Amino acid sequence: MHVNTEAIVISALKYGEADLIVKAYTLESGLKTYMLRGILKSKKGKLKASLFQLLTQLDLVASHKNKGTLEYLKEAKVLHTYQTLHTNVVKASMVMFLAEVLKNAIREEEANRPMYEYLKAGLNWLDLHETIANFHLLFLLKLCRYLGFQPDDSNKNFPYFNMLDGVFQEYKSNEYCIEGENLQVLRQFLGINFDGLSSIKLNQTSRTNFLNILILYYELHIEGFRKPKSLAVLNEIFS
Repeated sequence: MHVNTEAIVISALKYGEADLIVKAYTLESGLKTYMLRGILKSKKGKLKASLFQLLTQLDLVASHKNKGTLEYLKEAKVLHTYQTLHTNVVKASMVMFLAEVLKNAIREEEANRPMYEYLKAGLNWLDLHETIANFHLLFLLKLCRYLGFQPDDSNKNFPYFNMLDGVFQEYKSNEYCIEGENLQVLRQFLGINFDGLSSIKLNQTSRTNFLNILILYYELHIEGFRKPKSLAVLNEIFS
């Protein structure tokens, strides 16, 4: 099936001497994987390896078999040129981390326009702003909504948050109930948008602890989700 779609690059892995395997989250078809043969050595082809930097927004022309196999990519061009996302060291580290989370979290080969638009809006915000130390925390928390396990904040004044059920409650019912400072941080993030990030002040320890809670929340709700290897790099950047 011939498809023209927007897409966000999730990963690009070298295969052999000259090939590239690219995973992209597409607007029209969800997650797709493309085999780009010879792209790392060819100087004359339409496709250039530089197009496939992590989280780049592209306009793709592709042929999809929709059988869970590698797809064929005919054309690609940059749809939105970032100003700082790949040149700012801190943002580039955050991009690497977020891309790894998305690679582990998104599995569906079907369209999800609200999630695609959320990813695009979040990345564009990150590109244009400088107060970003807590961006990844809110980004992951808001992403839960589109992945199907958004925290229920209807009783957020209760003293515990049950990560297994995604609800606030009055008592501790299992080992995955959080309280204390992590609970306070969760309450701060619930209900704000990216423009409200400047109102949240966290030190490195609080930020790291809450990020670990978010990663555990993902592990509890997504089968096979693995802690990102780039987590250590991100923590080092903000230390």
